[in-house]
Amino acid sequence: MTEPYRYLQSLQPLAMRFGLERMVRALDALGHPERSFPILHVAGTNGKGSTCAMAAAALRAAGYQVGLYTSPHLVRFGERIQIDGQEIDDASLARCIDAIRGACPWHEADGDGDRLTYFEFATLVALLHFAAEKISAAVLEVGLGGRFDATNAVTPRVTAVTHIGLDHVQLLGNTVGDIAREKAGIFKPGVPAVVAGEQPAEAMAVLRAEAERRGAPFSLAPAHYPGAMSLRGPHQSANAALAAAALRLLDQEGVSVPPAAIEAGIAGARWPGRLEEVGGVLLDGAHNPDGAAALSRALAALYPGRPVELVFGVLTDKDHQGILRQLSGQVRALHLIAPDTPRARPPESYRELAQGLFPTVHVHTGCAEAIDCARRAAAAGQALVCVAGSLYLVGEARQWLGG
Repeated sequence: MTEPYRYLQSLQPLAMRFGLERMVRALDALGHPERSFPILHVAGTNGKGSTCAMAAAALRAAGYQVGLYTSPHLVRFGERIQIDGQEIDDASLARCIDAIRGACPWHEADGDGDRLTYFEFATLVALLHFAAEKISAAVLEVGLGGRFDATNAVTPRVTAVTHIGLDHVQLLGNTVGDIAREKAGIFKPGVPAVVAGEQPAEAMAVLRAEAERRGAPFSLAPAHYPGAMSLRGPHQSANAALAAAALRLLDQEGVSVPPAAIEAGIAGARWPGRLEEVGGVLLDGAHNPDGAAALSRALAALYPGRPVELVFGVLTDKDHQGILRQLSGQVRALHLIAPDTPRARPPESYRELAQGLFPTVHVHTGCAEAIDCARRAAAAGQALVCVAGSLYLVGEARQWLGG
């Protein structure tokens, strides 16, 4: 039996090759496991994971055994593939890997063009695991974009798109219209599509046009959710409203989700690393300017008047300047580190920029050192320690803090 984590690492997690041909070929070879359960498919720039977590919790409250596929993970690969909140175990992961390798010998033959990427392989593992466990519904989060994302090889019952903003511009386009077009690639003929009610005008126009072009019945979610929410921050109201609207569409499509289940799911959902306090430290996955703006609003709403010691690290493909500008108003000291990934931006490369935005800037060699320093500084003035800028960094911090 394959050692699962060593094998997954051999697939070069940072490598990307666009196109759905390999996924379609693999699903056909595996007997189309994705056709054995109804799927809610969620794309967007920010809020995808939160929307998926709330939708999955509501489906569980409605009595379904629910598969949830998200990315990236914070600490363990198994976080990506869950059934009713339980991560895939090592034995099931190894069985799925062996089944895929057996059904798709071309994957390991010569030629990178035929080789499944890390994300494609992970997506196949999720679908195979869900089918093997005979789940009754699944929620799939798009990994990147939508049109060419591995998850887009499925035919869902309902599609949903969260707020659109600028992120991954090197891959998806330089305008919100370009990015919206990629996200709208998950729309399919006859499959109802619902989008977050508050969108940039350019993005909304593209989403509407793409839905019409692709023959997808189109609707808007309300801008805000009126009920109780467990996930924190003003921005979660829009995510909850989208999750509720998508669940109502699922109900119309034959996946019964009573209003009471929607309310219970949204009121009880959990989503680690998003405005989550662990060991007295606030962790948030804000990694683009829109996410940073949402974090800034949340800090003002949840911790009014408290200064912030921010532990910050960012990847090279992110708009670090835009993120820092959104957070500069409430942060009194910035603690820069490089997240533990080859994609990390070296702190010294933007230290001068940061010094022009923040009163105090420190550069640290690692996550533990940065958090310790921020905690000492915070204790002297009742400040809040916050970690943000990269989900890789949030995962490091969460693991070190014992989350």
